[in-house]
Amino acid sequence: MAVIDTAARLQAAAGQLQLALTEQQVEQLLAYQQLIAKWNKVYNLTAVRPDEMLVQHLFDSLAVVNPLRGQTGGRVVRLLDVGSGAGLPGAVIAICCPEVQVDCVDTVGKKAAFVQQAAAQLRLPNLRGVHDRVENLAGPYDVISSRAFASLPDFVAWSGGALAEQGVWLAMKGKVPTEEIAELPAAAEVFHVEQLSVPELSAERCIVWMRKPPREESDTGSAKA
Repeated sequence: MAVIDTAARLQAAAGQLQLALTEQQVEQLLAYQQLIAKWNKVYNLTAVRPDEMLVQHLFDSLAVVNPLRGQTGGRVVRLLDVGSGAGLPGAVIAICCPEVQVDCVDTVGKKAAFVQQAAAQLRLPNLRGVHDRVENLAGPYDVISSRAFASLPDFVAWSGGALAEQGVWLAMKGKVPTEEIAELPAAAEVFHVEQLSVPELSAERCIVWMRKPPREESDTGSAKA
């Protein structure tokens, strides 16, 4: 009965987020949650208790799917999820968006291994776990995401080399990080702060969307010269 209730809650949350999930996607999301709970007993993937994972992990990650599609237009894109841990939100994005090739990078080997195992068990050819430092990745990635990873200045500084020239950063935050935005380096600019409403969660959530500023005409000219 609990499984039915959980599936119903998941479908209801998807409805609130204006997401149309297939039966297979619902099954994959719930199986993914069960995998996290199972591996967490040994590998300490997350501090969130099993009874809180549905809301704090799945619903929270599902809230970025439609905003992501709004930015990509449903195109085939490469996404790098930085400091992904158990694959949040990367694995959830991979389940909901087959057109997005998701690489989840983490410096902790057991977390990258978990994502690889989840990709195999859930049959997600568009999901990959990467054990490395983001600074070592070349990309290019169309989208680079993070969830509770680092400050905005550190996030863009460490991952800037992997972002495509016309790519975007997707930073999931709680309250709008005004001070972090003010401290961003010249290599990144905020073009939109998007408020999120996560089903069954009262805490504030937002996405800070960033991109590389356009190159100045003079820079382009001098580069050609």
